[in-house]
This record gives sequence, structure tokens and C-alpha cells, in this order.
Amino acid sequence: MGKVNYIPDIQQYFSRLKNTIDAISLDEVNQLMNILMDAYENSKQIFIMGNGGSAATASHFVCDFNKGLSYGKEKRFKLICLNDNFPTMMAYANDVSYDDVFVEPLKNYFNEGDLVIGISGSGNSKNVIKAIEWANQNNGITIGLSGYNGGKLKQMSKYGVHIPINDMQITEDLHMVLDHCIIKILGGDC
Repeated sequence: MGKVNYIPDIQQYFSRLKNTIDAISLDEVNQLMNILMDAYENSKQIFIMGNGGSAATASHFVCDFNKGLSYGKEKRFKLICLNDNFPTMMAYANDVSYDDVFVEPLKNYFNEGDLVIGISGSGNSKNVIKAIEWANQNNGITIGLSGYNGGKLKQMSKYGVHIPINDMQITEDLHMVLDHCIIKILGGDC
């Protein structure tokens, strides 16, 4: 079997990635950073969640903020990933509904004024939407990270960063870029 030349496909992917980076609203990213810093300065909790690749991104955000931006400091970020407790998630999924795997644990820990960040490439993950909706009803500050047309998450969240492309992989790539951009600018060393 002969070798395949993947270079044109690689170039196309990288080109789409670069073009999408340039299309992200810097105002939205700046606003997100200020909201995160307000939460930090006011000792608010920051809840974050997602499904699939977005779940991995949510976990990565928590690692980078709780260790990278907080280690060795008296004042620390307080990020909690709602998709990291598999037994609790599976108990709610099995006994109640998969739509409740984030909102029910959120109810245990949430305080008025806390941040709730939902990550959904499509913007339409029902369990993320349900948690955002509940947080809105209970005086939370909600943030949506989405792609495609933003879906319900973009509409329901008080704030957000929208990745303007109809491509799940590039959307997920750029959600991670947001994490690394933010922690690098805020002085994190992961």
C-alpha cells in the first residue's frame, strides 16, 4: 500500500482553524476574563460542565485554574467540574434522567452570584441547558461556550464566547485555546 499525501487536508484544517480564531469576538473573550476575575476577587464558586470532548475541556479548565492559577497563592480560584463525579452522574442518569446529571449536583453547592459555565459545541446539550436555566432562575451568572449557531446555550446564557463555525472539532479545539489563552494572560504556569 502506497503512502497517502495528507498535506492538503492538513493545510485545509489548519486554514479553517486560523480563520475561525480570527472570527472570535475579542470583546466576548475579554468580558469572560473580567467575569472570571470578578468571581475570583469575590471568592465565588465557578461551576463548569460539558459532554464528550466538552467534558474533557471542562475538566482541563478546572485543572488549569485550580492548580495553574492558584498553586502557591493564598487566594485561589474555586472551580468545580460537574462532569468529574461519575458515580453521582450515573446515579442521576439511571434513577432520574441524563438531563439532570448537572443541575441536581449544582443545587447541592450553588450560592447566589456563583458562575455557571456550560460548554456545548452545538449549544443544544439538554443537560447543560437545564443547569444554565436553573442557575439563571437562582441569580447565577451564566456563561455559554458554544459553536455552530450557538444553539439554546448562546440564547440562554447571560454571557458567552461563540466559536463561529459549523465544525465540532474546530469548536472543541478553540474552546481549549480559550482556556490556555486566559490562564496564560492571567499569569498561570501549568
